[in-house]
Amino acid sequence: MSEDNNLNSQGGEPKRNNKSTIWIFVAIAVGFIILQFVSSMSSSVEIDRLRFEQEMIQNNDVEKLVVVNNERVEIFLKAESKSKDVYKDRSKSSGNFGVQGADYFFNIGSIDEFSEVVSEINKQKEGSDKISVKYEKRTDFMSEIFSWILPLGLIVILWFFIFKRMGGGGGSGGIFSIGKSKAKLFENGKSKVKIDFSNVAGLEEAKIEVQEIVDFLKKPDKYTSLGGKIPKGALLIGPPGTGKTLLAKAVAGEANVPFFSIAGSDFVEMFVGVGASRVRDLFGQAKAKAPCIVFIDEIDAIGRARSKGASFNSNDERENTLNQLLTEMDGFDTNSGVIIMAATNRSDILDPALMRAGRFDRQIHVELPDLNEREDIFKVHLAPIKVSTEFDLQTLAKQTPGFSGADIANVCNEAALIAARRNKTSVDNQDFLDAIDRIIGGLEKKNKIITRSEKKTIAYHEAGHATVSWMLEHAHPLIKVTIVPRGQALGAAWYQPHERQITTREQLLDEICSTLGGRASEEINFAKISSGALNDLERVTKQAYSMIAYLGMSEKVGNVSFYDSQGRNEYAFQKPYSEKTGELIDAEVKELIEIQYKRAKKIIIEHKEKLQELAEQLLKNEVIFTEDLERIFGKRDFDDEYNEEVKMIRQKNIERLKKKQEEELEAEAKLKNVEEKDKETKF
Repeated sequence: MSEDNNLNSQGGEPKRNNKSTIWIFVAIAVGFIILQFVSSMSSSVEIDRLRFEQEMIQNNDVEKLVVVNNERVEIFLKAESKSKDVYKDRSKSSGNFGVQGADYFFNIGSIDEFSEVVSEINKQKEGSDKISVKYEKRTDFMSEIFSWILPLGLIVILWFFIFKRMGGGGGSGGIFSIGKSKAKLFENGKSKVKIDFSNVAGLEEAKIEVQEIVDFLKKPDKYTSLGGKIPKGALLIGPPGTGKTLLAKAVAGEANVPFFSIAGSDFVEMFVGVGASRVRDLFGQAKAKAPCIVFIDEIDAIGRARSKGASFNSNDERENTLNQLLTEMDGFDTNSGVIIMAATNRSDILDPALMRAGRFDRQIHVELPDLNEREDIFKVHLAPIKVSTEFDLQTLAKQTPGFSGADIANVCNEAALIAARRNKTSVDNQDFLDAIDRIIGGLEKKNKIITRSEKKTIAYHEAGHATVSWMLEHAHPLIKVTIVPRGQALGAAWYQPHERQITTREQLLDEICSTLGGRASEEINFAKISSGALNDLERVTKQAYSMIAYLGMSEKVGNVSFYDSQGRNEYAFQKPYSEKTGELIDAEVKELIEIQYKRAKKIIIEHKEKLQELAEQLLKNEVIFTEDLERIFGKRDFDDEYNEEVKMIRQKNIERLKKKQEEELEAEAKLKNVEEKDKETKF
């Protein structure tokens, strides 16, 4: 075996072969079993006492008797009697050390009674016919050794197995390696990561940041010559599924340096001091491999802010682990060449000491992808999928606002499964749209029992949403409406939301008004309301409270915000505002919602006939699209500023890509000219 294959991934130490130790125990146990088996095979043939007295004694065939331990009588036949047919079943094996053993044996209950019987028999015989009797004390060493060594061996094996498990995956050290780091080491060779920056779509700004770290490790002189210092750490912050761990894997694939990967929960253990010990061991290994990168995934498992009170929401073991991590990252001893990377989606709960400069010098925000970034992510995940020639990537990217990279990967996989279920040779646009519906709304439940009156209520409810949103300037454009049940919803409307960076009060009010369109439609068309607006009312209430209490969009409450960006209010004993202010907020929220509800009813009354036409078509076809609304209501007259901005950004990206290609061609041409001049000077 080569030296590389015999190295431990935790520190490059040679692996101990525990299998040889196990085989030694197994060989010893098998040996005892074989010896016991052989011993049992060499024993005499057991008979009853009646045969001994009525056959062997009567025929004068017994030469001698040996009484063993006053319990067992061994019978030795005369040489001339052994050839008789009646003794064909006698034992022909040898005893201990090759000496011929007894031919037969039987057990006795009382030695005194047996001695009297033998004396009576010898009284009836004369001379050489008398039977000699010998009394012996024997010890079966094999049985005794086996009887105490087998339980002891089982205890040793059980102890070995339990404490190896208690080692927590610490390797050959068992219980003694519980304080060792569980980080996985990636280096050049078989353990090298095969993911690089080409596998990470979007995240251009984040890639530039981490690329600089990789470049610093590869070419430190480029930065140190200008007086720069290597950054201590980089913290990747963003929602789940945005590609933080993937970006760290790409760093491992790009960097030609050792890369340690560990999860924050791997430091947590039930034993006191284990977490801090693992932190020390991890940094000890990292120093030995420097320059290197250490990646801690989900660092909030150990980096949560330390509590001020000793008994309130406190965990001493976790805090000891965090203290050790803080010391190792920027303590008295410097870790030259060791860069710490970490990922979390809960940066608001991390300890301030962990976030300061000198520990995590860079905080890289990995946000949800925008429209152009989603197109790039789709291109990566669509590479192994057979798509149809009519596939429209831009439309698909528009249909997935708010989707993370993991969500987009799920959409592509779900679309391929749907196409295969339909026996198609390629995946088309409809398969992708159905996959998006499946992920957002859940599985279709066409067999769900819904009465006619319920179905009509659902149709008019969804038609109300469509009507109000179509007539409002800032409401999101409608894509389709369906009354086919999905998941917990009995009907749903799909919109194409604008990815705004700043939202105005008018835009929020239009969204609230369109959300209340379903409840308003029920009241106007049926003169009664139903429980179908539960989700709408929940969304409207949260949005209204956000506008009043967080965004300062109320004249009476004023330009104040009770939003806690640090997440500390969840541990507070009282609200950040008075009871009077709370009553004012409640009153403002109710008034805001009521105004928008009246506004929605007014729009529905003005377009009641068209709404009814839309609802009847929805009852007939179960689904309607944008084209149906344009036919009934006409086209929307509002300028689409968002789409214009998207076109401008896309055009800028195309121009930037062309400029980059031209620069690369110019660089190649210059390189060729230099090479040609070098050849000319040589000749």
